[in-house]
Amino acid sequence: MKIEAHKELISEFKHLELLANQVVEGFISGMHKSPFHGFSAEFAEHKIYNSGESTKNIDWKLFAKTDRLYSKRYEEETNLRCHIIIDNSSSMHYPKLNSNELFFKNKIGFSVLASAVLMNLLKKQRDAVGLSVYSDTYEYYSPEKGSDRHHRMLLNKLEELLESPKNSKNTDTITFLHQIAEKIHRRSMIILFTDMFQNGEKEKLFNALQHLKHNKHRVVIFHVYDSKSELHFNYDNSPRKFIDLETNMEINVFADNIQAEYEKKVKEYFQEIALTCAQNKIKYVPVAVSDDFEKVLTTYLIEKQMFG
Repeated sequence: MKIEAHKELISEFKHLELLANQVVEGFISGMHKSPFHGFSAEFAEHKIYNSGESTKNIDWKLFAKTDRLYSKRYEEETNLRCHIIIDNSSSMHYPKLNSNELFFKNKIGFSVLASAVLMNLLKKQRDAVGLSVYSDTYEYYSPEKGSDRHHRMLLNKLEELLESPKNSKNTDTITFLHQIAEKIHRRSMIILFTDMFQNGEKEKLFNALQHLKHNKHRVVIFHVYDSKSELHFNYDNSPRKFIDLETNMEINVFADNIQAEYEKKVKEYFQEIALTCAQNKIKYVPVAVSDDFEKVLTTYLIEKQMFG
């Protein structure tokens, strides 16, 4: 769903829930054109019937209309537990946005809105969701729950993340992924939003990601990046000063002199991450802040189908 038309609705962060709902409703309305037409518009009240389950809750009227078997769902029923993890280090607050730019056009804003969108869909499907936030500290943890009060509490926390960082915050992904893994005891889908900026120690990083898979969790990494500058290094050849947002290290370069080598190294890094994730059976999905949220929602639905 294209969101630019609703810019007037998001001048304040309090509209995060409304915007997330619009994204989900727009996605659902187009689902009949996609492979996910089995998720009917009524999936808040129904789930696909699986062979071997009790037949007592089958909705035969819906079967007559759709020629598909659905079971009625109930308020207390929770099919899925999902834990969302957000990297809130300083590099995630890039690029710096002007006051007239949409908040989800940088990495933290995209991650926040994508998380709110997933929470909205989880709420519609009466599934439980938890949230962890980390940077140089383990900033926030809330276990998986499905209540309206819990949903509002998580939305409030997401809104707080949209504030600009007050100082440089490094990424300590390795330490906190291990801690988060120890907290999630019941089998869950774990969704991580990060820009994968972790200085060195790649083997330790993937050990931490592998730790998330214990207890048969299903892990999805959304690698969030700015396509124009971080992937394609799209600058003119004026002399520029580049500053590391997490360490404040500075370097002066002419962009044209290093563009080809930079883009080669970045491509190799993305490929290395994708290969290692595939070897560890972790779903890896690069997403640009210029993208819409269809890739995030489609990935979630595919992974949920495979979760059982």
